[in-house]
Amino acid sequence: MSGKRSRRGCLIAALLWCFLLAVLAVAYKFLVAPMLTERLEEDTGSESRYHSEIRLAADSFSGYAILRSEVFVENLKREGVRLVIEDDRADYDRRLQGLGNGTLDLAVFTVDSWISAGYRAGDFPGSIVLILDETVGGDAIVGRPDILPDLQALNHPDARLVITPGSPSEFLARVVLANFMLPDLPDRWWIEAKSSEDVLQRARDHRGGERHAFVLWEPHVSRAVEEYGHHVLLDSSQIQGYIVDVLIARRALLRDQPERIATFVKAYLSAAWAYHRKQDGMVDLVEKDAGLLANRPLPRAQAEKVVQGIQWKNTLENYAHFGLGSGGSGQQHIEDILINIVDVLVRTGAIDRDPLDGKYHTLFYRQILEGLEDRGFHPAGSGPGSETVRSTRQASTLAEAQWARLRPVGELKIAPIAFVRGSGNISPFSRRHLADAARKLKTFPHFYLRIIGQTRAEGDPEANRLLARERAQAVADFLTGEGIARHRIRIEAQPSADRSGSAQSVRFFVGQLPY
Repeated sequence: MSGKRSRRGCLIAALLWCFLLAVLAVAYKFLVAPMLTERLEEDTGSESRYHSEIRLAADSFSGYAILRSEVFVENLKREGVRLVIEDDRADYDRRLQGLGNGTLDLAVFTVDSWISAGYRAGDFPGSIVLILDETVGGDAIVGRPDILPDLQALNHPDARLVITPGSPSEFLARVVLANFMLPDLPDRWWIEAKSSEDVLQRARDHRGGERHAFVLWEPHVSRAVEEYGHHVLLDSSQIQGYIVDVLIARRALLRDQPERIATFVKAYLSAAWAYHRKQDGMVDLVEKDAGLLANRPLPRAQAEKVVQGIQWKNTLENYAHFGLGSGGSGQQHIEDILINIVDVLVRTGAIDRDPLDGKYHTLFYRQILEGLEDRGFHPAGSGPGSETVRSTRQASTLAEAQWARLRPVGELKIAPIAFVRGSGNISPFSRRHLADAARKLKTFPHFYLRIIGQTRAEGDPEANRLLARERAQAVADFLTGEGIARHRIRIEAQPSADRSGSAQSVRFFVGQLPY
């Protein structure tokens, strides 16, 4: 009996020793060996030149060329920062998710794509810290002049716009739908294409009879006009503050390590200045950047077209957009840009409500730029050749003959304006509609406005004409009081065949000088 106990004790002891040896082996493999290897690597290696890493999500848009540039990367290296760029092919939902789960530090978005992605996710895990660029002609709506002479010709049940879904060109189309009277355009107003190049091919193959407009970007816009006989109905040079690219920083990183974001922003603004100060510096960069991304060179003429259609924002312009410094002529505040873009998305059904509930200030963080300004940061310094806040080109004063030659654009979508019965006094409620009209006109700085007063088609014709003109004048006076230049406005009186109350209003038609 004692022999059996002894053998059992030996077996248990052997098992315990085996278990202990297994534990020691595992500990050695996963704890001791890596520590020894790491120490050996440290003893036989060198100190890293990088003390931190920033992960950024972007895509191949030429407006982001500075982020991929040699100068920018070297600027970060000098600060000990390693940049890792993830090209997600414009997968905005993936970018937002990366900011939310911490796998990304920064990401670039157009403002509309950021709002739309946040709406879908129910969360905005990042904040705008910098405006990178704004398109100023790079996106356009084109059409056959014999079929679509102006935007108003889209007011037809058979009209369609060919777009690339999720792109800035789609948002340009939505800007038109939100701001112009097109009640007969069907709810399903779009035809989807794979890319701007695909849209261009459809424009090339377009035959008479189809009331189709094509929304694309450079260099395809120029090809549609020069090679395929289309004309521009509207391009992004005619609007302001709608197609804007911004840099988004992860909120937790902004809170815990704002100096990392400040280092990134300084490096970017310095690189932007370095390329802009050189003659054709941006053309050279875009040409090289596109060639590296596509493994084939971008023709010089096309690179020039691309650069002409993008306005990269410099340091002073960013200060102005965020309400810092002395501001700048024509520089919209970032909060107003957000308000206008959310309005377009809601009006056109891209989203069914304002996901911010009016709290637009929660989507931007001005403290990074504020800290740089407080420290006197400006890569160009001061004096001759320094950067300036570029004023937005405004509509100039026209001679009478020029008013007659204006190219029609379309009728603005403004809620009916009511007046006190039999007078030119605007009702208090309609003053809010006119304030909205003024806000719209500020985003179309190159357009001229015809205000056409109307009255009911009854009573004395001459008295009606005078009343219609008085109403148009009252509206013009209100708009000028809201900051719309008087030389952009022309008032007219128009008789109406309508006996209903709806005739007691005004209509708003915009035109532009020929391209």
